[in-house]
Amino acid sequence: MDQRYATNPDQLPSMNTAELRERYLLPEVFVPGQITLTYTHHDRIVLGGATPAGAPLTLTAPDELRADYFLENRELGVVNVGATGTVTVDGTVHELPTGACLYIGRGNREVVFSGDGAQFYLFSAPAHTTYPTVLTLPGQGNRMELGDQLTSNARTLNQYIHLNGVRSCQIVMGVTELHPGSMWNTMPAHTHDRRTECYLYFNLPEDARVIHLLGEPEETRHLVVADRQAIISPSWSIHSGVGTSAYSFVWAMAGENQEFTDMDPAPPSALR
Repeated sequence: MDQRYATNPDQLPSMNTAELRERYLLPEVFVPGQITLTYTHHDRIVLGGATPAGAPLTLTAPDELRADYFLENRELGVVNVGATGTVTVDGTVHELPTGACLYIGRGNREVVFSGDGAQFYLFSAPAHTTYPTVLTLPGQGNRMELGDQLTSNARTLNQYIHLNGVRSCQIVMGVTELHPGSMWNTMPAHTHDRRTECYLYFNLPEDARVIHLLGEPEETRHLVVADRQAIISPSWSIHSGVGTSAYSFVWAMAGENQEFTDMDPAPPSALR
């Protein structure tokens, strides 16, 4: 398991492109036949991907977790961004079509991923109690229409794991789909100093890219992100981006609270 140590805003101005990518970008989330995991010390989140290719994959606990099994002290959100596959949780099989989200609570011992062509995005946070395992199919979450075509940010936001939906200890998770002709996400930008957020960009054409903005509003930087690459966004950092075409992204947060609206706006006029 890869480890990324926490960073603070004072470090950002001195980082070059390679250092920014090494700290905040996960360039290879989905590797056929493997489970990839990255541990970030920002809110002790683990994120990664499970890509079955001809054989099931079982989620085990890396040594760094100091646990007998992965979910001994954690909970897990899973979104399938590939072909239909299954996730078996302690013997119960859940079928996930493209875009489905599965919440798996603390204490489940065995998690197995199956399905050629499936690509399961994983987001895990520490948990203090157990909530039921719940599958949410595409279209079943709380759908919100945001933005406007005139500002190139018309988008559909699907809330899956949240206070008024699938319950969890820390995780808040969903999928946002930009409408054709829209390229901006989360603009005006914002921070939420009480939660770390991670993005997985997907449904991006092979030759397209997202310019992901990060940093404090008055000291911004950017990363160029390809399809199915992920970003770690510290709580002090804005997280916004513009693509060379429309795309989708999985957003997931963990930290002090689960209030979706708990954010500090950073209007375009404040950005530097």
